[in-house]
Amino acid sequence: MNAYHPLFNTAEARDIKEWICEIGRRVYNKGFAAANDGNISYRIGENEVLCSPTMICKGFMTPDDVCMVDLDGNQLAGKKKRTSEILLHLTIMKQRPDVRAVVHCHPPHATAFAVTREAIPQCVLPEIEVFMGEVPLAPYETPGGQEFASTVSPFLKATNTIILTNHGTVSFGKNLEEAYWKTEILDAYCRILILSKQLGGITYLDETKSRELLDLKKRLGFDDPRFHFEDCDLCGNTAFREGYNSVNAATPQTCAFDPPPSFPGYLKPASGGGDINMEALVQAITDQVIQALKS
Repeated sequence: MNAYHPLFNTAEARDIKEWICEIGRRVYNKGFAAANDGNISYRIGENEVLCSPTMICKGFMTPDDVCMVDLDGNQLAGKKKRTSEILLHLTIMKQRPDVRAVVHCHPPHATAFAVTREAIPQCVLPEIEVFMGEVPLAPYETPGGQEFASTVSPFLKATNTIILTNHGTVSFGKNLEEAYWKTEILDAYCRILILSKQLGGITYLDETKSRELLDLKKRLGFDDPRFHFEDCDLCGNTAFREGYNSVNAATPQTCAFDPPPSFPGYLKPASGGGDINMEALVQAITDQVIQALKS
């Protein structure tokens, strides 16, 4: 395969190919992708995407190895065959026009959460609250096909980082470095959580401090789903809200981390600023108990 496409050998394309190789080296050197694991892509045109090829170590890629596909996954150019998981990248790009770059790999600490199907807690570290927010768990599907790619669809409006259950992670953004940084931040956070559990457990920020961080996030110009939903659970990951077995309800499991405290009413704070809305809190607890009994 070495078909011609006018965008494939432009100065911009050559620069992006170099960046794809650089991100590949970072992923490999950090231990986020063993052997041929992982894949990287960048949308260079309205219907053109540069991507890593299949069956290649990301730490040893050269610009000549990079391929080009269209948004349906058809290969347009490149000496080697495109990655088999490109449909995941394309699904993200088609549903999020602001996304230009996607990085998928298997960072070990975040992937540990993926294989234990453990929800990532919120309201723990300030940097995570401001720069990342919720990291949802997409349900498992055999990698490679559209069914696998579509597992991330329900979460794309609310996050730029997703854990792929029993698989790894996918992160995305407006450029390759931003997409990569999200993976590195997530794995560092997961490592801190695992170490904290070994030391005795994590301590959640209280409601007042959590609200202060979200206010800071808004002032910095970052979006967050919690800005748009009334009476939302301030610190609850989707997996916590739906129950620990939300990604595989048929398989009971013991979770390592307790669910975070529920602070409903983010957009409707009770009088007194940081005071808890007790009526909403009682209702939230009641709803959770009823849901647990039904499960």
